[in-house]
Amino acid sequence: MADQAFVTLATNNKYAKGAMVLGKSLRNHKTSKKLVVLIGPHVSEQSREVLQTLYDEVKLVDVLDSGDTAHLALMQRPDLGVTLTKLHCWTLKHYSKCVFMDADTMVLANIDELFDREEFSAAPDPGWPDCFNSGVFVFQPSNETYGKLLEYCTEHGSFDGGDQGVLNGYFSDWATADIRKHLPFIYNMSSIAIYTYLPAFKQYGANAKVVHFLGKTKPWSYTFDPNQRKVQGNVQEASSHPGYLLEWWRLYSSCVPSIKQQEHTDQPFEVTVQEELQPPVLPGPPPLSSAERKQRWEQGQADYMGMDAFDNIEKKLAAFLK
Repeated sequence: MADQAFVTLATNNKYAKGAMVLGKSLRNHKTSKKLVVLIGPHVSEQSREVLQTLYDEVKLVDVLDSGDTAHLALMQRPDLGVTLTKLHCWTLKHYSKCVFMDADTMVLANIDELFDREEFSAAPDPGWPDCFNSGVFVFQPSNETYGKLLEYCTEHGSFDGGDQGVLNGYFSDWATADIRKHLPFIYNMSSIAIYTYLPAFKQYGANAKVVHFLGKTKPWSYTFDPNQRKVQGNVQEASSHPGYLLEWWRLYSSCVPSIKQQEHTDQPFEVTVQEELQPPVLPGPPPLSSAERKQRWEQGQADYMGMDAFDNIEKKLAAFLK
């Protein structure tokens, strides 16, 4: 339907890469909806040109910042302040209903059925399930709601310093009011949750429709070596299953085949990815103590490609269950 749209946000060139992959994945799975990307002024002209080939609407917006440095410091994620720019999505009044998706999500199947849901529908957050994760949600554009959200920010701030704290505070009855507004986890599957609840991933993972690359290290933090056919990057900070990481790069390489180089401060656009690519086996740092490993897990920085790899966790669980 022409008056319904998927919406995402890219405040810089790195998140623009994620928006490219998201748009490409939605197109590949034959969505019938419009695609809209909100971009900040720091997104380069080259990135905008690529986004314009994938999205029906590329809209420049001002960057909002919570300014809530105390709460952001508690989260050790000062980069989340500008995610309040996400609230601009409520100003898209020429659409009757939209689904917002973070630029670090990737679609694995057609998800147009989400438009059968009402505002405010979202999936539980894996860290605190009585809160929703704001990476995927159904909403209805409205200047009135937009104004009330900004007013809420002014009066109450955000308990986590970012958009998720604001939205959970404003839509505070999500956990108790209407179970129909609880999206199944398959529509916002955290890549970290694959490792924290492996049996559930083995049982339900094949049904996943959206993977969300939560954590500090994103897919675009890596590069591929087309000659050695290897993933390059700090594997100690990986926050996703290698299969999803490879699929992300396969889609990214198909988005920008003609662009050689972005700004000198960023990664090259052009890469070559083969289906058979496998993450490299690289030497890791000195072994961590139990306390250090626990701290990394709590911060979402487990060694997913080393000691805490998928296969190792599976073996550990199997031995424990026996």
